[in-house]
Amino acid sequence: MISRFFIDRPIFASVLSIVITLAGAICVFHLPLAQFPMISPPTISVTCNFPGASATDVASAVAAPIEEQVIGVEGMYYMSSSCTNDGAYNLTVTFRHGMNLNMAQVLVQNRVALAEPLLPEVIRQTGVTVKKRSPDILMGIAVTATEAKR
Repeated sequence: MISRFFIDRPIFASVLSIVITLAGAICVFHLPLAQFPMISPPTISVTCNFPGASATDVASAVAAPIEEQVIGVEGMYYMSSSCTNDGAYNLTVTFRHGMNLNMAQVLVQNRVALAEPLLPEVIRQTGVTVKKRSPDILMGIAVTATEAKR
């Protein structure tokens, strides 16, 4: 019965479908962010550079004091670090779900500030960087081809 109405009036059906599509396209940008919750836990990244030092030197002079201070930060799940032979140090601190990322950054920044007097002079001059990081995927793209053309 209702299908007969739209079959008899194809222009009306086309206009109605275009209006519904446009309304959906406009509304998608006004959806609240709560519709898309955070999936992965929040992380904080601590980085610094010790020029000319090997990985073992970085581990003993930089990683040990920083990790000793950061290990007890509130709400932390785990942390992982890496030291490379070019003198780079990277510490990733992962927090529990629901932890405020700004508060987590402040907590880690305070702990790193406690470790700064124990660090070498070169690192104190250049500084230690503490940044918020989100491991969430921003976009996924897949490209496929049905036949190979040469």
